[in-house]
Amino acid sequence: MTPADTGASTTVGAAVSVPAPSETRTDTRMTPGGPGYRRMSLALFLAGVATFALLYSTQALLPLISGDLGVSASDASWTVAAATGGLAVFVLPMSALSERFGRRTVMTASLAVAVTVGLLVPFAPSLPTLVALRAVQGAALAGLPASAQAYLAEEVTPKALVTAIGLFVAGNSVGGMSGRVITGWVAQEWGWRVAVGVIGLLAVACAVAFRMLIPRPRHFTAGSLRPRVLAGTVRDHLSNPLLRRLYAIGALFMTVFGGVYTVIGYRLTDAPFSLPQGIVGSVFLVYLVGTVSASMSGRLVGRLGRRGALYLGGGTTAAGLLLSLADSLPLVLLGLVLITAGFFAGHSVASAAVSRTATHGRAQASALYQSAYYIGSSVGSTVGAVAFHSGGWTGTVGVGLLAMAGVVAVTLAGTRAARRQAAEIPATA
Repeated sequence: MTPADTGASTTVGAAVSVPAPSETRTDTRMTPGGPGYRRMSLALFLAGVATFALLYSTQALLPLISGDLGVSASDASWTVAAATGGLAVFVLPMSALSERFGRRTVMTASLAVAVTVGLLVPFAPSLPTLVALRAVQGAALAGLPASAQAYLAEEVTPKALVTAIGLFVAGNSVGGMSGRVITGWVAQEWGWRVAVGVIGLLAVACAVAFRMLIPRPRHFTAGSLRPRVLAGTVRDHLSNPLLRRLYAIGALFMTVFGGVYTVIGYRLTDAPFSLPQGIVGSVFLVYLVGTVSASMSGRLVGRLGRRGALYLGGGTTAAGLLLSLADSLPLVLLGLVLITAGFFAGHSVASAAVSRTATHGRAQASALYQSAYYIGSSVGSTVGAVAFHSGGWTGTVGVGLLAMAGVVAVTLAGTRAARRQAAEIPATA
């Protein structure tokens, strides 16, 4: 498949332009069905579960937190924005540590700190304390996403990379779903504090299983922690037009997702739906759709190409936003299904493309994507809540549609750039 078909950059230095030595000789990296692949997939799946369950543990509980602490929806949304913001700020420094000390070491330490803080969150006496603990928790979780993607890029063959990252993202969706469903039903009986405590215990179990299952890295080479070297690596990545577009796409997709799922609890507990907290939590079962769409992202790219898959993800998300405007519960739920499927497909495709494009400093390349992604989540959570406060659900949907228009515009710019590059390269026999 040509660069024009896949959307890969044709610039000198882009990924897969020259086969690496490990690809021209016997490749010892993991492949589906090969030694260690299943353990690795399960370990990172569980890490993804723990990450999203902790990161968004308060999102389905915002109406209860608002009532218990006497704060508005926009104020309560900071318990989500602080966690995602902490992750966005610290993901690049944590990725640098993983370049020096190893992916598995940093992922293990990150989970250990995050689950410890998770056990303290239920005891927060006030909103400022709760927000502070959530920010620390997000900063700790910053060691997971970029390190996991770098680990996969080093330990898994290129052909299996999109599928492997799709499975990790599927773990994210299961974590997000289980966290919200469990907290919804537990909170209905015992309150939001017990609910987030249960999520903390679930994350502890996932962290222990992850450490027991994750194979030792075989292809990791320690890098430098010198600021000048790191700054040069970041500058290289930011100078790559394809990577910049992928970072923007990740941020825009997450702006929609963060806004919708931060506010949906308020909409469903208000008239005309007036659903109880347990039922609202169960609505997050639609995350299972994201699990499927993320795990199928490799096939989607194989059929449509990377840009085609991004167009489809953006269009599906936009259709879901429009459908959710209806005052019919079945139509709102169908809208959430489309939003979730489009988001997870788009995110999986974009994040895998980052890992394939970066030829060096993969952890930093993935970290920049994760930073943009979680900045989008923080912006979406906050702006979506403000829009809901001022204009109702229509306001939140308006923010989402603007973000999806941005995804289409950025992807279209990539399409035009690829066509120009293809026209400049003489045809070969």
